[in-house]
Order: sequence, then C-alpha cells, then structure tokens
Amino acid sequence: MTSIQCISLEVQGVGFIMGWRFATNGEKEMSNGQNGAELRLVTPGMAIGPSAGMRVGSGALAQEDTIIATRLGWVKQLNNTVSVDPINSAYMPRSGDLIVATVAEVRNNLWFMNVNGPFQGLLPMSLAPWKVEFGAARQHMGIGDVVLARVQEVDECHNVVLTMKGVGLRRLNQGSVHSVPITNIDRLRGEGNATIQRLREVCDCRIIVGENGRVWVDGDAEGMAWARKALDLVQTSGHKNTFEAELSALENNAPKNGDA
Repeated sequence: MTSIQCISLEVQGVGFIMGWRFATNGEKEMSNGQNGAELRLVTPGMAIGPSAGMRVGSGALAQEDTIIATRLGWVKQLNNTVSVDPINSAYMPRSGDLIVATVAEVRNNLWFMNVNGPFQGLLPMSLAPWKVEFGAARQHMGIGDVVLARVQEVDECHNVVLTMKGVGLRRLNQGSVHSVPITNIDRLRGEGNATIQRLREVCDCRIIVGENGRVWVDGDAEGMAWARKALDLVQTSGHKNTFEAELSALENNAPKNGDA
C-alpha cells in the first residue's frame, strides 16, 4: 500500500499545496471585475481569494477557505458570486436569445444558419417572416445573407431552431456586421445598456448587439467607421481598467465632435 504525502512549499511569496497555487502576502486576493476594474487573469489551480461569504460560480471551486480557479480566464465577481470567464468562449445558444446570424446553406424547406457557435441553427420556412412555398427558399434568402433572429429552442442533441417571427426580426439588407468576444458583450452594453446607447448617440448609427457576439451597425460612412473603431476597442481593451479612458479619448475624435 502506498501512501500519498501532502507536500507544501513557498517560493517568493507564492504557496503550493497538493498542486493548488494559493495567494500569500504580496499577491492580490480578489479581482472585482466591476466598476471599471481591470479583470484579473488566472490559470487553473490559482487562488482567487477567500471563500468566506462568497458563492462559487462556474470555472472555480472552494478548497478549504479559498476559491480556486479551475480554468484559464478572467475573474468575475457579481452579487457575491465569484466565477471565471474563459478568455475565448464559444457561443452556446439559449432559448430566447436575440442573435445576428448568416445563411450558410439553403435547402428546399429551410435555411442552415451560422450562429457563431459550435452548432448551426435551423430556420424552417414555417418560422420565416414570409410565406414560402416548398422549394422556393432561395428566392427569399441566399448564402451570405444576414438576419436578425431569435433562438426558438435548443434540444438535448444541440439542435438549434431559430425563428424570424417576432417584432423587429428581419433580414438585414444594409449595414455591416462585426464580432466581439462573448466575454466582452456585457462591457459593450454597460450597466443598463448605458455604454451601447452612448456609442449610438456618438456615431448616430443603429447598433444591435447579438447574444452570439455579432454586432450589426448601420448609418453613414463616417459614423460606421467610428463605430468599427469602438468595437475594435471593446475587443482589445474590454477587460482593461483603461477601457473607459480609451473610449472617452475615441469619443473626442468622433465625426460629430470633429465637425463642431
């Protein structure tokens, strides 16, 4: 019978117990992720902070008195729940999600849609906004067309059914589509949609943010060019505590500000 011994050591203020890395003096215990704070990057086994009074969300677990990360990602604390959002997260559809999707394939009675996730979405002709005759699907939408749709249902086999029957759901015939990381969507929207409304007012464009990380922008050429820069900023700096300052600097170069 072999016995497993618990070995602990401390190197330059960082402790290790049974493979778990924990915070000691000198290392920040908790990264809040709120109020503009820069998100803290953690690796599996790294201590996030004390577990007292906190709930543990996805990507973490409680080990004795410490919350430990179980995946590579950004620490997020919301309503006393600590979780770790992955750096690169695939979109996993949920019923009711508003998404911006692209036609990937057309059949006689349905469209296969690219929803920016691991599985394609299915849009049957019965859930299209038009009366579609069997075999006439291509007359209404072809490969590459962009639509605003909702996720109708997702079954246990990950079949994703979409619908375009609903207020505002339609084919997007103009404008441009951009991508932002799934983990930065909340930063793009801001609290109470304050940030996205701010962008709309600055560039004077219509902007729709899909839950799948696709963003549709429509307006004049100058406004759309500025919006693209703002979305690039969300992609590269959305997790940083300098995001607000960088966004404000970008606002000073907005078309309507430059014309004033």
